[in-house]
Amino acid sequence: MAPTTDNGRNAETNRPDRLGRRLVIERLSSYWILGAGLFAIALFGLIVLTLVQQSIPIVSEHSLLEMLTSTNWDPAQEEFGFMPAIVGTIYVTVLSMAMGTPIAILAAIYIAEYAEGRMKVIVSSFIDVLAAIPSVIFGLVGLIVVVPFVGDYLAPALGTHSIGLGIVTVSLVMAIIVTPFMISLSVESLEALPDELREASLGVGATKWETIRSVLLRAAGPGIFSAILLGFGRVFGATIVPAMLIGGQTAIPESPFDAGETLPSLIVNDFGELMSIPLTQSALILVGLLLLVIVWLFNFGAMLIRRRLQRRWQY
Repeated sequence: MAPTTDNGRNAETNRPDRLGRRLVIERLSSYWILGAGLFAIALFGLIVLTLVQQSIPIVSEHSLLEMLTSTNWDPAQEEFGFMPAIVGTIYVTVLSMAMGTPIAILAAIYIAEYAEGRMKVIVSSFIDVLAAIPSVIFGLVGLIVVVPFVGDYLAPALGTHSIGLGIVTVSLVMAIIVTPFMISLSVESLEALPDELREASLGVGATKWETIRSVLLRAAGPGIFSAILLGFGRVFGATIVPAMLIGGQTAIPESPFDAGETLPSLIVNDFGELMSIPLTQSALILVGLLLLVIVWLFNFGAMLIRRRLQRRWQY
């Protein structure tokens, strides 16, 4: 019996040691997570401070309000008007989201509530593949397919003229790019809902579409809203596709079929060749700072709206 007693004593002796090691590991893990969070905050602050510091030369030479409202962009004449790029960014974002959002919501409803078996697997896989394609590939396809389509068919059909490159072309391609992301997140939000919601609604005599429209979309509303926000951020900050397809016209477009400019494409098109001019470099960095501030303000406001929706639409 002695060996059994010794083993029991050894187990009781080792138990506090194991507990102590677990507590130490847990404490170190909490410190590591805290450090990672603080590092992310510090990195964001460093980026903002760098952009602010590099933007001081242009702000000291020109009024910020003047640059935001001016329509002339001519660095050689020291004219830095952001309004054409701002208008182009708004055009592209609104048109892309207007085209992509309804398709994304309807496709998510089909995948989550109607598609079954092999068809659901095929459609979901196709959406995932679209989401994984690099943006530059969409840009190349846009040059080959969408530009001739807009210039030769769509614009004449609507009674206008277009060279193919322009805001509508970028909006079409960006809608194709952003829709798979919104579909995937919306499907996850719908599939995460408990089956009791569907059964309770169907049990009181509601049809399947009435259940989707009145119950499921309301319950999944905050998640779908987050998917739309992700799409907005991706379109608003898109760079390579607008740089390839928008035409690079630094003037306020008179129609969506005109060539234009967005804030990110303005940076891409001008930064390389004009970075040797300090004032122009500072102006482009200020554009980047404006992008950062606008996206942050939008995300902060969207977070508040989402919390309100969660309280209002919760079941």
